[in-house]
Amino acid sequence: MGNTNDMTVGAPTRGIIRFAVPLVCGYILQQMYLIIDAAIVGRFVSVGALAAVGASASIMFLIMGFCNGACSGFAIPVAQAFGAKDFVAMRHYVANAVRIAAVIAVAMTAVTCALCGPILRMVNTPDEIFADAYVFLVFQFAAIPFTIAYNLLAGLIRALGNSKQPFYFLIFSSVVNILLDFLFIIGMKLGVEGVGLATMMSQAASAYMCYAYIRRKLDVLIPRADERGYDRAKATSLLASGLPMGLQFSITAIGSIMLQSANNALGTVYVAAFTASMRVKYLFTCVFENIGVAMATYCGQNIGARRVGRIAMGLRSAVKITAVYFVATLALILPLAEEMMMLFVDADETEIISNAAMYMRISCYFYPVLGLLTILRYSIQGLGYSNLSMLSGVMEMVARCGVSIWLVPALGFLGVCYGDPVAWVAADMFLVPCMLLLYRHLRRKLAPSGM
Repeated sequence: MGNTNDMTVGAPTRGIIRFAVPLVCGYILQQMYLIIDAAIVGRFVSVGALAAVGASASIMFLIMGFCNGACSGFAIPVAQAFGAKDFVAMRHYVANAVRIAAVIAVAMTAVTCALCGPILRMVNTPDEIFADAYVFLVFQFAAIPFTIAYNLLAGLIRALGNSKQPFYFLIFSSVVNILLDFLFIIGMKLGVEGVGLATMMSQAASAYMCYAYIRRKLDVLIPRADERGYDRAKATSLLASGLPMGLQFSITAIGSIMLQSANNALGTVYVAAFTASMRVKYLFTCVFENIGVAMATYCGQNIGARRVGRIAMGLRSAVKITAVYFVATLALILPLAEEMMMLFVDADETEIISNAAMYMRISCYFYPVLGLLTILRYSIQGLGYSNLSMLSGVMEMVARCGVSIWLVPALGFLGVCYGDPVAWVAADMFLVPCMLLLYRHLRRKLAPSGM
């Protein structure tokens, strides 16, 4: 079991950081190659092509968010069984998770590829970038099976407390993606088709490496002959954990789609500004997101081991970590926002640069709110209450829809800049009292177990 990490013992802060650092590094790599995608397209193809790549960002968040969220949810019963040291049940969960994920992959790929055109019309994609946006979206949806395979297998590895190996695989796939970008876009002049093809091939590589690692090093996860069959109770438990998490991302994305649709209607300049700022924003917010992911595994293992006292200790540690990181983001974003945007467009594109920098600065002020959101949401999921975390996604959706309907028409792109902060505040208004009540409930339920 040397390739696992038991988070039910030891100092919570050290355990959370140890688990989160590879996740953060892996996510940064992902965002770096997305930034490189956008930079290469913006500088070597055109600003219109950059806008085309970003025109469907909220749609991708809707579809991929559901797939990735569901896979993360499938890993939670595995983490809980690992924390309880019930390895037979754990392997039953693995077998059924693979079966369910395969069905989702086939269904989602078929439906989304068939609906690319209507989807882009729905979000008011400008006519001048529609063709490129369509090609890019088809490639992204065709890669869904590889994306689901990687997220499921990486989630299973992380459920055992091992976040390093998925990070190593992302290093390789990110390098592959960047090299293929240069080959397809600059060398072969494939434009947005090259972006999509490079992403698909790198996703396939990372999924295969996760599979090979489990086969070689984590045979504790591989179901035995009598553990491979369909188990209705286990499948129901997986769906009860995975579907709400997937729906949470999708529900949140509905508000993002509304916001992107309102932004797309402002014109290509604002689509490009939104695309550039979102690429960099994700690079900074990945720390909050992945501390949350670490808390899902931490809480899952500890609730499986009935160590409820460690959950509060972990929450306090995670909040302190995010507070320190927030100070670092202020020091970088406030003085350097314009320079960051020049990665994507030439310095003479002043309107795009100024709008994108404004978006970055406004979002940055609200990062503590986002940090609390991710900690509480993922912790609640790890404790096995995915339905509650899904309701926080509903709050985000309602908030973003309100911004799209009222603030954007009144304030233009400034209203778009406040879309995320308003949504984060709305979610926290639900999550904070929810977590307090849930923790009290668990203390009463599991009090005899102590620490």
